[in-house]
Amino acid sequence: MAKISFKPLGGRVLVEPIEQEEVTAGGIVLPETAKEKPQQGKVLAAGPGDRNDKGERVPMDVKAGDVILFAKYSGTEVKIDGKKLLIMRESDLLGIVG
Repeated sequence: MAKISFKPLGGRVLVEPIEQEEVTAGGIVLPETAKEKPQQGKVLAAGPGDRNDKGERVPMDVKAGDVILFAKYSGTEVKIDGKKLLIMRESDLLGIVG
């Protein structure tokens, strides 16, 4: 993948959603409208982390390359370099896969 020219700020991450299969086990092709919204994604970039009460940076728990789970409708969808990506807060992430 080409390098994305976007740097998230604070406790935000840039995520590429991992799309589900477009064909069911029975061989039925799903139209775009019938697909589940992806709930897994790959972190492309992570911000430096939020600041605590004392102004100190709290490091992020995720980094670029991590595969994560997130809540179904979380994040803000953006288009960067022709790709649909999500920007979300680290607090919207449910966990790291693997």
